[in-house]
Amino acid sequence: MPLQATSMTGRRHCLALGAAAAGALLLPAARAQSYPAKPIRIVVPYPPGGATDFMARVIGEKLATRVGQTVIVDNKAGAGGIVGTDAVAKAAPDGYTVLVSLSTSMLTNQFLYEKLPYNPQRDLALVSHLAVSPVTLVVHPSVPAGTGPELMKYIAANKSKLSYGSWGNGSYAHMAGAHMSQSQNADMSHVPYKGEAAMIQDLLGGQIQLAYASALNAKPHIDAGKLKLIGVTGAKRMAILPNAPTLMEQGLKDEVYQIVGFVGMAVPAKTPKDIVDRLAREVQGIFEAPELVERIAGMGFTVSAGTPEAFAAVYKRDLPVWERLVKQSGAKLE
Repeated sequence: MPLQATSMTGRRHCLALGAAAAGALLLPAARAQSYPAKPIRIVVPYPPGGATDFMARVIGEKLATRVGQTVIVDNKAGAGGIVGTDAVAKAAPDGYTVLVSLSTSMLTNQFLYEKLPYNPQRDLALVSHLAVSPVTLVVHPSVPAGTGPELMKYIAANKSKLSYGSWGNGSYAHMAGAHMSQSQNADMSHVPYKGEAAMIQDLLGGQIQLAYASALNAKPHIDAGKLKLIGVTGAKRMAILPNAPTLMEQGLKDEVYQIVGFVGMAVPAKTPKDIVDRLAREVQGIFEAPELVERIAGMGFTVSAGTPEAFAAVYKRDLPVWERLVKQSGAKLE
């Protein structure tokens, strides 16, 4: 009898373990199906009105319809995107606080700031690469160059005579301009502005000779013949400027001209993988609408919504390039 009782007890224990294991396997699928069970907050670490804010609001509106829950867009601006990004990094990892931000706060800030309150690689889980934002390289019409190689020769031949603008210290425009100057040993002067509008006004007036600028803000002046377009960054031509060759096409093969800024989505680290994947699938579905893709293209962006794994691969590829650019430019922010 004692042996029989022991055998029965062991059998029950095995059955209990089996049931627990089966339950553990079913848990992620069940959680993904029940998510979301309450409102989702999308944090945009910039003021309302910009391209990032626009994308977040489109995602919020469409996501609410797809999942049957309220989605709130919370503009938490401050310190170049740091305040809002830090708020998401420190939020509960449950999928109800989501970041939609630029590569600045998600990638490059970790190299620009000596003291950053969050570590994007440690504190954020990447969800989806939403869109990429190549930029134009434009010059004042007085500059006698029409292509990338011609501009490089002109820069090299005019050492210490030229100035390039940027929309701020540590921006891509700053770092790419510094790279051009150093690659040609040209000693160009960097003129940082508080925003792109002021930079373009000085470029139009000839106070600076060249700059990297967004297609959205540069195109009207290019079309009017007030600025000369040299080329665009990135691996592909821009839909908004289909006739403008990339700098790569023109023979500038350095990876500095290949990388582009991005708009991406992330959640706090340790958010369950099934919830991360669910969010990514919903985002991909949202950006399958042709009219939305076209509207975003008109803003100078290219939709790139995909899986968390695809986003991680791009992040890993571009990270050392951005790190090198920051070091080369000497940019440091407090």
